[in-house]
Amino acid sequence: MSPESIRSFHHQEFEIDRLVSAKAGRMVAVCIPARNEEATIATIVGTIHRDLVVDHPLVDELVVVDDQSTDETAVVAAQAGARVVSTSDLLPHLAKGPGKGQALWKSLYATSSELIVWCDGDITDFDRRFVTGIVGPLLEHPDIGFVKGYYDRPIDSDRAGGGRVTELLARPLISVLFPHLSQLIQPLAGEYGGRRALLEQLPFASGYGVELGLLVDIAARFGDDCIAQVDLGQRRHRNRGLDELGPQAAAILHTALRRVAPDLVGSPRPLVRPGVEAVDIEVDEHPPMVTVSDYTRRFGLGEPPAGEIAQASE
Repeated sequence: MSPESIRSFHHQEFEIDRLVSAKAGRMVAVCIPARNEEATIATIVGTIHRDLVVDHPLVDELVVVDDQSTDETAVVAAQAGARVVSTSDLLPHLAKGPGKGQALWKSLYATSSELIVWCDGDITDFDRRFVTGIVGPLLEHPDIGFVKGYYDRPIDSDRAGGGRVTELLARPLISVLFPHLSQLIQPLAGEYGGRRALLEQLPFASGYGVELGLLVDIAARFGDDCIAQVDLGQRRHRNRGLDELGPQAAAILHTALRRVAPDLVGSPRPLVRPGVEAVDIEVDEHPPMVTVSDYTRRFGLGEPPAGEIAQASE
C-alpha cells in the first residue's frame, strides 16, 4: 500500500463532548507505563482524572503500570487518582524483570476496555489532548485500528531538537526496510492507542523496540491503512543523555532486524562502548496475548489451541 494510506488528523478535530457521545457504551482505558517518574506522574494522572473521568466521562480505566520504580511513583500516582499495578505482580510466572514493552504488554491483562490509550509518564506539559487526540479517531472511524501521536519535541530553544533516536536511527531504518511507514512523523512516540481486538493479536518487544515492532507488525498483519496519526501540538519531557539513548537505539535496531532477517541478529549481546560499562539490551519478545492461557481465561476466550499456547520471556 502507498504511504498516503496512513491518515492524519489534528487533536483539535476531536471535541470532548462529541467523543463522550461517540463512546456508545464502549470503554476506554488510559495506561501509563512508568519507572521512577514521581516528578511528573501526579500531574499527568490528576489531569486525566479531573478532565476525562470526573468532568467528562470519557475514560473508564486510568491505570499506571509501575515498572519496578525505586521512588514514590506508585504512591503519588495512586493519590492522584490512578489504579496502580506493578509489573512484578502481573503474570509473574510468565515474565519477570523491567522493560517498557513488558509493561505495555501486561497492561492488556490489567485492563478490560475495548480501546486502550498509552501515554508516557515523563511529559512536563501534559493536558487532555494527549488522550482525546489518540482516542478520537478510534471512536469516530471504525476502520482505524491503531493511532500514533506526533508533535514538536523542543530541547531548550531548539524547536526541532528532540527525537534524536528517531532522526538518526528509526527514520533511516524505516526508509530502507519499511518504506510503507515512512510518512509516520513520530514512529517512536510514546502516545498511541488501539483496539484490544487488534493489540491482543500482536507480539510485544520487551524493551524500547516495542513502538517500532508494533507498527511493523500491524502493517504486515492488518495493512497500513488501519494506522492513523494525530498532531498533538508540542510535547516536552525529560530528555535523556547519549549514554541512555545508546541502549534504546540498540533495542530498536534489534527489533527491526528481527522482523526482516532474524538469523542476522542471533542471540542478544550487550552494547559495548569504549570507556563505558557494557549494557544488556532488552530484546526479548512477549507473545500475542491471545496465545496466553491466563489471558484467554480472564476474557472468556477459552484455551488457545495446544499448538498456540505461548510462554513469555523470563
